[in-house]
Amino acid sequence: MTPISLRTAGERRRPRTLVATLLGALAPLLAAMFLTAPPASAATLTEVTGFGANPSNLRMHLYVPDTVPQRPAVLVAVHYCTGTGPAFHAGTEFASLADRYGFIVIYPSATRSGQCFDVSSPQALRRDGGSDPVGIRSMVDYVQRTHGGDPERVYVTGASSGAMMTNVLLGVYPDVFAAGAAFAGVPFGCFATTDGSGWNSACAQGQISRTPQEWADTVRAAYPGYTGPRPRMQIWHGTQDDVLRYPNFGEQIKQWTQVLGVGQTPAYSDQPQAGWNRTRYGGTGAQAPVEAISLQGTGHNVPGGGMAARVIEFFGLDRGGDPGPGPGPGPDPQPGACRVAVATNAWNSGLTAEVTVTNTGSAAVNGWSLTFALPAGQTLTSGWNAGYTTSGGTVTATPVAHNTVIAPGASVGFGYQATHTGDATAPAAFALNGAACAAG
Repeated sequence: MTPISLRTAGERRRPRTLVATLLGALAPLLAAMFLTAPPASAATLTEVTGFGANPSNLRMHLYVPDTVPQRPAVLVAVHYCTGTGPAFHAGTEFASLADRYGFIVIYPSATRSGQCFDVSSPQALRRDGGSDPVGIRSMVDYVQRTHGGDPERVYVTGASSGAMMTNVLLGVYPDVFAAGAAFAGVPFGCFATTDGSGWNSACAQGQISRTPQEWADTVRAAYPGYTGPRPRMQIWHGTQDDVLRYPNFGEQIKQWTQVLGVGQTPAYSDQPQAGWNRTRYGGTGAQAPVEAISLQGTGHNVPGGGMAARVIEFFGLDRGGDPGPGPGPGPDPQPGACRVAVATNAWNSGLTAEVTVTNTGSAAVNGWSLTFALPAGQTLTSGWNAGYTTSGGTVTATPVAHNTVIAPGASVGFGYQATHTGDATAPAAFALNGAACAAG
């Protein structure tokens, strides 16, 4: 939750002549400021009733920015246990991002004891089963009817209980949602119970582990016979989460990579900021099928500052009226101001590679991280003139003391040694500080 602070301001009384003098001097400046300042937002959070089928009596709050396109995107933002839609509106950055990018935000509120959403009953875990997901879908239908919401751009995000509901909604309504982002949640079906209880301790403690296929079959059973596209998924989890423990992060990755038919090995990995370890599956771009962010040392209290903007980027909502790629793999980044050349030398089951990174832009690169995927069958064994980290077959190289800065037009060189099982070719794609580089 973002704390809300109240500030007071006071001003000493000054002699009338001094005030008149100051106002006379400031008048032109004040006039210019008022002429150029953007108008204050008049948009407010409003409650909507009678929005449609609502078997569990959820409440609905709606935020519509002052300016939206003709067919605005729709975001469902789902609160944590003990929370409410208005509290999630006040404590997160989604409304301010909606003002900036012109999408509509729905804030559902759970009304049962503890104000948690139903993510455990058999009714919640099947399409149109008669519980909370039905009411939330009705909210989406209402916005599409009354505000012209774009049915191709409906998204959902949530924290804790809301993250679990995000997983549930993507499973039961894959034809409604284009993508989801779950903060500190659990896989679809992990919280399932049959005794009427809303809490599953084994799942919460991270004690339920299944194969990717088993997790995917659980999702597919929610909507039997569905063969259409599946929503993309972004997963966030703190390593020190003591409520819904960290193993649930890996189980969600297994589930959604299998559902979306992409490999378990990351296609891309980086650290967008300190303590964030990000991996992408099935694509390297900002709208990859699955993106997972592990938050080192973070507990259950997410999202924090700046995370909502990453969600909006993953959804593609930061591109205004551009509907983006929809479900499935997103576009890879276009070549940036860098070029990478690799010269390899192979023998039997080993190889060395000399990597040259050239700054083709007009500004110096001060600090760099080069990420690339080794060809299948290759394994990094050592390197020089750079630091190396690996995740599956993805390698991230970072500078050492003498090559931190790459001036415009200049290059840095480093190398590595690897084993191979027959394919001794060089990597085919590279990203410098998250932006794709030209190869060759």
